[in-house]
Amino acid sequence: MSASSGESGAAGGRSADDVAGGGAAGGGAASGSAAAVGGGPSGGGLPAGGPSGGGPSGGERGQVPEGVPEMPRPRVREFAAHSIGGGLALLLGLVGLLLGAALIAVGGAAASGGARGALIILGIAVAIASVFAMSGLNTVAPGEARVVQLFGRYRGTIRDDGLRWVNPLTSRTRISTRVRNHETAVLKVNDAYGNPIELAAVVVWRVEDTAQATFEVDDFQEFVSTQTEAAVRHIAIEYPYDAHDEGGLSLRGNAEEITEKLALELHARIEAAGVQIIESRFTHLAYAPEIASAMLQRQQAGAVVAARRQIVDGAVGMVEAAISRIAEQEIVELDQERKAAMVSNLMVVLCGDRAAQPVLNTGTLYQ
Repeated sequence: MSASSGESGAAGGRSADDVAGGGAAGGGAASGSAAAVGGGPSGGGLPAGGPSGGGPSGGERGQVPEGVPEMPRPRVREFAAHSIGGGLALLLGLVGLLLGAALIAVGGAAASGGARGALIILGIAVAIASVFAMSGLNTVAPGEARVVQLFGRYRGTIRDDGLRWVNPLTSRTRISTRVRNHETAVLKVNDAYGNPIELAAVVVWRVEDTAQATFEVDDFQEFVSTQTEAAVRHIAIEYPYDAHDEGGLSLRGNAEEITEKLALELHARIEAAGVQIIESRFTHLAYAPEIASAMLQRQQAGAVVAARRQIVDGAVGMVEAAISRIAEQEIVELDQERKAAMVSNLMVVLCGDRAAQPVLNTGTLYQ
């Protein structure tokens, strides 16, 4: 018992040195895109993992995007708690219980009153000590961890799955390190042009640093939910739904770029809680109902203009090719007036909405 406490204290001292040295334990941001889940080592230490979307890796503080407040540096970082295999501890505990029961039985059968009382008291003490020692047993499932505290001080995290034994005086808090989804509600915000839009997003995340998730924030799940909504709102007001400029970014036309920016902002907001962002993605994006019909007409008008522009560009190319080919093959000699008439007729035929009605000219262009 004393050796276990001493090693735990030494681990705690190393933890304090690590914290004094600075350096934040990163969760990962996402980008917009899915990234491979970087699992931390089962033995302890700070698990490695970078955010999807090219953010900084865990253990480094990334550059905070513009407009996002910088989170405070974490005061504690995860390290491995001192623990031993639970099988041996369980066996020793059961042996102690049997020994205590045997002492009580022998004491009850002893003839001498003083020896009887001493054996019974010793047997009870051995049984109580065995039960107390076995209270340090923990079952850790895959995808789970136990945050160990001794009288309020962090003493490490157990990530090894199976039956483990730690100092019975410690408290062990269960925390899941499995991958989770968080989907925001449909949010109504104004885009960069002031148009009301509706959008929602889904974030795939997991706990990467159990110490930060436990001690740096009050409720890391609520923290992730609130910061995700704040990041989605901030991204929505930074960009328009549809860009009027050719080179401008828009929520609808540049989904990958916007999603990557969302992942970087999420990483900057959530890394203080020891959370890694694996992927973030918009699941709903539309104009608000009150302007949806007007915006639909605008989109339709834009589509018509774009189609007309393409038709005109194609028609000009066809007319140019026709005139050049006639001139090269010397099919007929055309002066400027005849060329103008031919161009006019071809443009009308090629750009018209309906089929042209041919008219035969039996006269001449010259009076």
